[in-house]
Amino acid sequence: MLQARFFNLMLIGSISLFLLPSCKHDPLVPPDTGGPVSPIDTGITSGWPCSPDTVYFQNQVLPLLISKCTQSGCHDVASHEDGVVLVDYQRVISTGKVKPFKPQDSELYEVIIDSDPDDRMPQAPNPPLTAAEKDLIKTWIEQGAKNTACNENFGSCDTTNITYTNGIAPLLSSRCTGCHSGANPQGNLKLTTYAEVKASVQSGALYGAVAHLPGYSAMPKGGTPLSPCFVSKIKSWIDAGMPQ
Repeated sequence: MLQARFFNLMLIGSISLFLLPSCKHDPLVPPDTGGPVSPIDTGITSGWPCSPDTVYFQNQVLPLLISKCTQSGCHDVASHEDGVVLVDYQRVISTGKVKPFKPQDSELYEVIIDSDPDDRMPQAPNPPLTAAEKDLIKTWIEQGAKNTACNENFGSCDTTNITYTNGIAPLLSSRCTGCHSGANPQGNLKLTTYAEVKASVQSGALYGAVAHLPGYSAMPKGGTPLSPCFVSKIKSWIDAGMPQ
């Protein structure tokens, strides 16, 4: 009798295990909600690798807006020209009147493509955004205007063969030249040409600022600091004699 009962219990248990659904884990994906995200990871094996098909707000859009649109008198917290503040995700969405998936209905996009110099942003005499920069913001909105971030140096940090044209200029353009160009550059420091950047290196100003060394004004001012990898790339370029 006991043997029969034991056999029945074993049979029921086996059937129950067989009928249980298999455990499936959701794949790991980068955060893509509209809410806050963790700061951009700076380690080479932490965070999320960047996808070439995605525009990331924290890595690409916000640095561009801070560089080109938040100078004193424009859209920083103190000035908030026309009530627009472009220093963080929530205020970019709300004060920039961004409509996810609808760039043509988003005021932020409308003003950067406006052909009238009196209405377009950045305001004259500052130069307009380039076609590539306008497309970047348009694509970000088309993809849902989400608060995303990724690790731009995930897996490796290659500091070899860095040149001004292929490594330094694009970085400075996206992070620095909005404040450091034109007739009245911040700190009287211009970073728009090779000669200007080289002079800033020779004075110690550039590396001291991006590496946040004592005695230097940290850059990008009010923006996300450059990752240790990017700072290392600048240092490598300087040590190599600043090849053009």
